[in-house]
Amino acid sequence: MNATNEATAHALPLAGITVVDLTRVLAGPICTQILGDLGARIIKVEPPGAGDDARATGPFVDGQSAYFLSLNRNKESIALDLKNPADRHIFERLLARADVLVENYRPGTMEKLGYGWQALHERFPRLVMTCVSGFGQTGPYRGYPAYDMVVQAMSGMMSVTGFPGGDPCRVGVSIGDLGAGLYAVIGTQAALWERVRTGQGKQVDVSMLDCQVALLENAIARHGATGQVPGPIGSRHPSSTPFDVFRAQDGWFVIAAGKDAMFKRLCETLGRPELMRDKRFATSEQRCIHHDELKQALQQRLLERPRSHWIGLLKASGIPTGEYHTVGEIVEHPQVLSRHMLAQVQNGRGATLTVAGNPLLAGQGAPVVRRQPPLLDADRQRILRELGAD
Repeated sequence: MNATNEATAHALPLAGITVVDLTRVLAGPICTQILGDLGARIIKVEPPGAGDDARATGPFVDGQSAYFLSLNRNKESIALDLKNPADRHIFERLLARADVLVENYRPGTMEKLGYGWQALHERFPRLVMTCVSGFGQTGPYRGYPAYDMVVQAMSGMMSVTGFPGGDPCRVGVSIGDLGAGLYAVIGTQAALWERVRTGQGKQVDVSMLDCQVALLENAIARHGATGQVPGPIGSRHPSSTPFDVFRAQDGWFVIAAGKDAMFKRLCETLGRPELMRDKRFATSEQRCIHHDELKQALQQRLLERPRSHWIGLLKASGIPTGEYHTVGEIVEHPQVLSRHMLAQVQNGRGATLTVAGNPLLAGQGAPVVRRQPPLLDADRQRILRELGAD
């Protein structure tokens, strides 16, 4: 880490916090990467030999995993076998200096290793322990393994994704892992703040399934209010219309004008004032009931001109709108670039990879990547010297 990056790290909100990172693959590593982005020191403890499972997951950049590179910036690496007495001694010395331990093993694994919450809390009372798992540390599913797809299906998330009549559809990103990782960041920071008041660390128990249920937005509330089971409805909003994707002469774009006053403005802007006088579209509730008829009427008009024409008019009228983009297009968008939402990481051989940045740091102009993703065990000697160990 150069002098500029060290100065940046000291200015960040989690500067001075040390995290021992026992995580692998996605949910745990995204949590610790965000903590690292925010200034915490992340010491990634990996199994000797292969390391984090993500190191073997493609695609690969010059022989190294792009998947791993995208989730492990701003971290150090040391390889330790937690069944080996000498390595356990090193691990425990790390814990004695750490503020946080983050792990995403199946519940019960840490207890078998002798590092369950009760044992650790007795030895290291100020240590915060964040545990990320498929189903949490309690409950009948406690010991079951889970991946993103499992919790997306079980939670009901897949049941509200896609189009009516289609097969069950996974959300296009690993929202099961990402949601858990984000909640783990929130829980970890809350536990650190509680420690300021109490002087005691606590266990943060994050379940991937719990997080998916929490992310069901108003689907559960709508079920409770109406007794109806929500299902997939495509790209439109369940309680606000028009709030959907539309096709212009040359491509797709979005109109989000569900409020009554905004709908009237939309009709005037599009030159279809008769629609706001139609009883079927008089209120948001009526527009939701007759969403198909309204979309057809709007779509007929929108096909007459290119989307740049309509987007220009809608923006001038203060109506929320935006282009539909592919991933290839959004990574070149001037707004994204101006906010520094893309970062460059390098593998151990110097090959560069573009990855997503951190929205909490966007717009600040500070470098997101202060330390490149580590090779396995790359920081062993320096860490051992700090610990005064052989």
